[in-house]
Amino acid sequence: MVDRDSEELDYKFSIIYSLYYLANDMNKFVYFAYGSNLLAERIHIQNPTAVRIGAGKLNGYRLDFNEFSSFWEGCPSTVVPDPNEYVWGALWQLNTSDLNNLDQQEGVGIKMYLPFEINIVTPNGDNVLSRCYKLVNQPLVKQIPLPLDRRPSKAYLETILLGAKETGLPLDYLQFLNEILDNGKNGPKMPWLKREPLKNTDL
Repeated sequence: MVDRDSEELDYKFSIIYSLYYLANDMNKFVYFAYGSNLLAERIHIQNPTAVRIGAGKLNGYRLDFNEFSSFWEGCPSTVVPDPNEYVWGALWQLNTSDLNNLDQQEGVGIKMYLPFEINIVTPNGDNVLSRCYKLVNQPLVKQIPLPLDRRPSKAYLETILLGAKETGLPLDYLQFLNEILDNGKNGPKMPWLKREPLKNTDL
């Protein structure tokens, strides 16, 4: 008699195994981006080998902002452990030759961000072990709306919104991102920015 439960378990394991080695074999790794690196044009500035796998969800964490960035003229994003929350983002496959580039972009060397590995859930329910980053100086409490000193600049927030739309994140999450308040500062002039806030009709 065929043990269908055992077959199904073996099948699911083979999918997870394949997804893991899709990135980790042949000198590649998977990276979960939830901030400015959602946008292909942005991540390719310093990480030219990045190829988007698709969308993914980080369960048990919330999206937050902290630690003023002089480059962005506002606070960048982070993920903070929170059992009742989740964060959508993009799964990227990169060559290990870009690992130092990615760490440098995230400020690992200056102890701004800390890398860690965690399972990301795909829309199909598969788990993909991925590299992720969180701020070393995490916000202590969840505050909605964000206080002015923890808000991102217009440029940073628009980059996230454009990347989220490009990745195909769920509509309700796009709406959540669109409701985040900026700090009133324009931020750097990036080539992909329209210099006008995204409206609901753009989502």
